[in-house]
Amino acid sequence: MGKTGVSATKSCSARAAWLAAALLTAGCAEPNNPPLPPPKAKGKAAAFDPVAHATQRLAVAREKFKAAQAIDNTAWHLGQACFQRAEFARDNAERARLAQEGIDACQKLIDTQPKNPGGHYYLGMNLGQMARVKRFSALGLVKDMEDAFGSARKLNPQFSHAGPDRNLGLLYFKAPRFISVGDAAKARAHLEAAVKLAPDYPANRLNLLEAFIEWEDTPGINTQRAALKTLLPEARKKFTGNDWAADWLEWNRRWANLGRE
Repeated sequence: MGKTGVSATKSCSARAAWLAAALLTAGCAEPNNPPLPPPKAKGKAAAFDPVAHATQRLAVAREKFKAAQAIDNTAWHLGQACFQRAEFARDNAERARLAQEGIDACQKLIDTQPKNPGGHYYLGMNLGQMARVKRFSALGLVKDMEDAFGSARKLNPQFSHAGPDRNLGLLYFKAPRFISVGDAAKARAHLEAAVKLAPDYPANRLNLLEAFIEWEDTPGINTQRAALKTLLPEARKKFTGNDWAADWLEWNRRWANLGRE
């Protein structure tokens, strides 16, 4: 293979790894978890600190996992906390350490409870974080992510507000077509399934709107923009508190870009 061919392959491999960044829009906070108290403010005017909140949640999840008498849901709670804290990693080394901690916890859960959807789901999420680190060598991880989300979908398609379909849709939408799992038809099927299963969850409709814009599907664009204009005010009342604050920062940013006529 010539230099040009090698460069093209590396570029596509990098794109396959970067698809994990799409998971940032997935909205991973789990309503099953008890909410944490807000991080202590340094002053009256101190704003919410998503890094401090993610760090605090990780510390609590680690303690609960350590204290558990057997492998149980505290394992995927730890996987969730690792994924969320890895969003704010200082560098690839820290991201990889957090991702591996989450992968290990979820794999232990799957080994003992293979039908636990949370284990498969957060295994996939942390594999996504690891894919961001591996970059050029991430193609195998993409397939592992597909398998993990597929298993979660079979066990509980409603998990994390239709998270399995949401993330499968993102994988098929963002990944390259020829050397990875990219597939527009599959992307549409899963993104639409996520909206059908959890129509009031903002990330599901934002993802579908982004895809319709990419595909130049004018009826789809108009439908999702109209739905979001109605949905978002009600969603702000439903998804409240510090556990959703980081999600709203992302959702508001995306809507500002995607909602433009």
